[in-house]
Amino acid sequence: MSAMARRKVLKDEIDELFADLWQVSRLGGLRRAFRPSVDSFRSENPPSFTVIVDLPGIDPEQVRVTAGDGALIITGERRREASEGRVYQQIEIEYGQFERLVHLPADADVSQAEAHYDRGLLTIEMPIAEKTAPPRPVPIEIRRRQE
Repeated sequence: MSAMARRKVLKDEIDELFADLWQVSRLGGLRRAFRPSVDSFRSENPPSFTVIVDLPGIDPEQVRVTAGDGALIITGERRREASEGRVYQQIEIEYGQFERLVHLPADADVSQAEAHYDRGLLTIEMPIAEKTAPPRPVPIEIRRRQE
């Protein structure tokens, strides 16, 4: 992901944070889109890194997960049903396109990642690469040059 794209993601996350802090009304139009909640954690038995994304009401076929540049990127869209003839009294459920970026630990093995969707939760699990033994010191004999 380019530096410009990272800045846009960061700006969007900061805007969303401020909107949440000030309890901005969704009818006011300042909230732009659905932003699913994410949990991520490391576990030791077995060594793995797990990301859980809260995606209720979303067809998992419409979700895309990619890994690269030390991050996991989850994108998709939650669509509102056709609303012809409805007059809303209250609108709180957020819809729209979303993108979440989760930074990965350096030792997460994304080539072995597995994802499954169950009851509105997308769970992505990847093993932690085995640690290689640290290099052992090797003595090197110093000899005098012979002239």
